[in-house]
Amino acid sequence: MATNSTAESPAESLAESMTIDRLGQRAPSWPEIVEIFDTTLRDGSQFEGIALTADDKLRIAGVLDDLGVHYIEGGWPGANPRDDEFFARAAAGELELQTSKLVAFGSTRRPKGKVDEDQTLSNLLSAQTDVVCIVAKAWDYHVLEALRTTLDEGVSMVADSVAHLVSKGKRVFVDFEHFFDGHKRNPEFTLRVVEAAAVSGAEALVLCDTNGGSLPHEVESATAAVVAMFPDLTVGMHTQNDTGCAVANAVAGVRAGATHVQGTINGYGERTGNCDLTTFVPNLSLKMGIETLPVGRIEQLTSASNHVAELVNLPPMQQQPYVGKSAFAHKAGLHTSAIARRPDAYEHVDPALVGNGTRFLVSDLSGRSTIELKARQLGLTLDGLQMKAVVDELKTLEHSGYHFEVADASLELLMRRAAGWQNEFFTLESFRVIVEHRPGERGASHQNPLGHFDGVQTEATLKMMIGDERLVATGEGNGPVNALDAAFRQAVDGRFAKLTDVRLTDYKVRILDSAEGTRAITRVLVDATDGDRQWTTIGVSENIIEASWQALSDSLLYALL
Repeated sequence: MATNSTAESPAESLAESMTIDRLGQRAPSWPEIVEIFDTTLRDGSQFEGIALTADDKLRIAGVLDDLGVHYIEGGWPGANPRDDEFFARAAAGELELQTSKLVAFGSTRRPKGKVDEDQTLSNLLSAQTDVVCIVAKAWDYHVLEALRTTLDEGVSMVADSVAHLVSKGKRVFVDFEHFFDGHKRNPEFTLRVVEAAAVSGAEALVLCDTNGGSLPHEVESATAAVVAMFPDLTVGMHTQNDTGCAVANAVAGVRAGATHVQGTINGYGERTGNCDLTTFVPNLSLKMGIETLPVGRIEQLTSASNHVAELVNLPPMQQQPYVGKSAFAHKAGLHTSAIARRPDAYEHVDPALVGNGTRFLVSDLSGRSTIELKARQLGLTLDGLQMKAVVDELKTLEHSGYHFEVADASLELLMRRAAGWQNEFFTLESFRVIVEHRPGERGASHQNPLGHFDGVQTEATLKMMIGDERLVATGEGNGPVNALDAAFRQAVDGRFAKLTDVRLTDYKVRILDSAEGTRAITRVLVDATDGDRQWTTIGVSENIIEASWQALSDSLLYALL
């Protein structure tokens, strides 16, 4: 068969589609705008390790409003005193939202109950939010086995509840629990439930993958069926991450016509979490050309991710797409040399678009190009001998247990010293740490497994020089590192105002050669912040206190720089 020489080849077609994707152009079938519904304060708080106070929730809501999400689900009024306090304080004016709308969450009426006597619905009305979201059973198995009622009653529960809330002037969203499981097993009943909500006045029909067990192709086809049935209503997605597909499933739903997506910052949520909005939002806006957050707000994603992590008291996830510390970090020499010429060679988007930045990781595997790029980032000029000295010292130190790719601040100090910088802030003369064990005392003590109270007190004495001034100070603390930090601050006694804002946020210890037992070499990492920046320093020694002092002193010195 003859071929047409002007026809586009498969490779050309693929290249064209990739170009369209990189430019973020929107396919004709995709929606122009997708509403972002954040449920960090409700579903996200069910993540293991998170326990939010009402104050925490108010602060996080402020971060979400600044980010520009359309809706903030505040919690379940009546479920616990914390959520009651949150909604009461929000209604009293403590939460002044500029962009977002606050949503109260609840459920449908009870089986065989009356809507005007249902306490859950009453609590929703008392929350004083314009928008409410109720969860409804959409899987016949749950109606029959969990609620122990008939399928007809399951449909009536949804219809009655939506109609009642609408009659009270509320905008009503309905989360159809286990929608995709129900749709696989009894689509007729599941769609009856959705239709009951739609006919009764629901504004948004939210399809939930509650067990998180669905895959994108399943989600897309089922969502398309609902969008076709209710073209004039908002169809939404609520996806869990049990198969690792929460973001992909939400994207699949949007491809099928969904225009409302529920998720959480950093993917927090029950079990393995929810759709991570810090990944989902840039996927839609930067890759698919779909409007999500207001103009200029996507650039706040990285700072919002870190801020919320701080407020929920969990460490940021370094390998998180887009906003993670490692998202645009490059270690391989081949990558770094290419990025020096063309930044987009190994970065799928410009990191600045999400408020992140490129990082070049320096290790004993690094070549000269990596060191040169890192020096350029720091504003340092290193000649050939200085460059060689840095590379040689890196290889020697990493062989002895240092790991500079995770200790950015210690690396910067090393490179500055190679460029000729000298520490004129302080010098250590000596330190001494005393740990006193007093069995039977209470105080700052704990009860050991045998039932006895063991009192442990730690004291550190530090001798140091600041210029020509010799300083000696003693500090007490909860362990040797805390005591050394207290002694240092007491010694400087206000001489360095910058240190007032500096605090340690994490302390990690790793044994490098466990076969040596108590003689093993110890690696210590210290994370610190001044409220604006975060940094990590490292110390390595056979003596854990010496390793800790190395990391601590580097951290304080970096802050002063």
